[in-house]
Amino acid sequence: MINFLLPPEVVFLNPWRDPGFKLLLEPEFVWRPIEGARISGFATSAHPQINQKIKNVLKNSKQSQTFKQPIEYNSVPAMLDKASFRKSYLMARDRLLLTGAAGIRVVNKYGWENTKAGQDTSERLDAYFANCRIGNEGKEIPLYSGLLDTDTAFAVECRNTFNYYHFITESLAQLTVLDGLDFPGDIYFHFPNAVEKQQPFAQAFVAALFPEFEGRVHFERVPKDYAKVLTAYDLIGGHLQAPKEVSGDIEDLMPSIELKTDGTAPAAKQRLLAINSVNTSLLSLRERALRAIDGQNFDHLPTRFFVGRDTRQSRSRHMEGEERLFEHLELFGFEYVVFESLSPLEQIALMSRAEMMVSYHGAGFTNMLFASPDTYVIEIGTLQTAQIRWGDFWSVAHASKCKYVSFFADFRQDDPLSEPNFAKDGLVPAALSEEAIGRIMAFIVVLFGQYPQLKTPRLVAELAREVLEVGGAEHAIGLLEKHHNLLIQSSRLCLLKADCHKDLDEPKSELVALDLAHKADPTRWQTLIRMIWCAKRCERPQVIRWALSRLKVDFPERHDAFLGNHGWVRYVA
Repeated sequence: MINFLLPPEVVFLNPWRDPGFKLLLEPEFVWRPIEGARISGFATSAHPQINQKIKNVLKNSKQSQTFKQPIEYNSVPAMLDKASFRKSYLMARDRLLLTGAAGIRVVNKYGWENTKAGQDTSERLDAYFANCRIGNEGKEIPLYSGLLDTDTAFAVECRNTFNYYHFITESLAQLTVLDGLDFPGDIYFHFPNAVEKQQPFAQAFVAALFPEFEGRVHFERVPKDYAKVLTAYDLIGGHLQAPKEVSGDIEDLMPSIELKTDGTAPAAKQRLLAINSVNTSLLSLRERALRAIDGQNFDHLPTRFFVGRDTRQSRSRHMEGEERLFEHLELFGFEYVVFESLSPLEQIALMSRAEMMVSYHGAGFTNMLFASPDTYVIEIGTLQTAQIRWGDFWSVAHASKCKYVSFFADFRQDDPLSEPNFAKDGLVPAALSEEAIGRIMAFIVVLFGQYPQLKTPRLVAELAREVLEVGGAEHAIGLLEKHHNLLIQSSRLCLLKADCHKDLDEPKSELVALDLAHKADPTRWQTLIRMIWCAKRCERPQVIRWALSRLKVDFPERHDAFLGNHGWVRYVA
């Protein structure tokens, strides 16, 4: 029994100081920035007040939860002495190891238990982690110098063996730390759920992706103790304990000044790191999965598909409007698939070949891990999923660098304006209005190069902006050019077209669009300033001189300020 009311230095293992923990290998790096996915979300409720709440959540996510650039965090094998697996926690010498998602869970658990007992949890944890960072300066985690033999087991903690997302991303991926070790021992997955709740996908994915371990993989319920055991250590788990020279300047990538301070709640900071990072083991699992299907023929699988659900193996959360949406999707070559009816290799191949996947929120989005960077993955959720679940899939999206797009619609309930209580109601299914279906379908068909005829500049601008945001600049241009008569009359649409050309790194075309924007609305001084910078990029000094002259005549104060701040303009003028 773990007593979470004890001081944190007694509850948590400090890898830099406490005995019982050694790394098998020196990590090549701790973390590094990577190129990530395009992640976007849009409000599509039938009710203005719900739409506004969704937009507020999305704005907050961009401002306070999104790193400037996602990161890759390393994962390495580690040897534990006197190890214990309890629930979904991992311990060494009676202290909890902060590793991966399990580390986030135990910090959360510590906070909940101490808050209930009247303790100032944040202050207690902040002091502990600050002391760790200071006390660990100049120290290194010790290395294991022994041999690996058949008596040495490798063990993995599982949150459970029935949730596809948790097992694939948190547990299965850990096996990749054994790559290159020629590991001779047995492998154990330890889980807290009843055996009858275990789902066959867990064993199926192990067999499909790790055939070299055939006959050596076992699933056992906790509790389980080992005198000595090998496991995977996710270095992100020790981020809050790590000295500055190890954690580095990761705070520079964080989204706001509030989150750069040591006063940030540790659980919140770990969550923030988790949704903006990809573990090396997850990237290795993706690579292994794609190698497993290499050279095989999967032409029987669709490239455009809607993912439904096998309710025998998952909690049913069917979306209202699903049938109507699929009727429209079928017209554009979509097929209906159920992941559970496919083999592991078929699921991997389906996603790796996908042009577009559409579905409602659920664990199936885990398979984004296997998508290509060109794949559009469209999720339909609610205000509730935007608030508490959106970030769950950011990591797998960043791993594949795909285009992950969420449309947040209404709740399938008697009163669509009331917000469900998650503790009481759980996740409430989504409901799509006819307007929402129309909007989603318009978005989809534009990405396929088919441009609907819209009636107002506002509708054209909204759709083109969404398509641009998800990486479809060329299709946004196609939509705008389809509405040329509206375009030349709207500075907003012309500026949007300029944005599209900028995204495609086409400065000459951007400059043409800016000229149209100025003609549509000559009262905007900002357009002239942008024209100057764009003309500088494509070496058009005559355009710079013209824009400066217009600025001097129409906006003299802006002209003088610009010349004062940018001396290079004088040489052009």
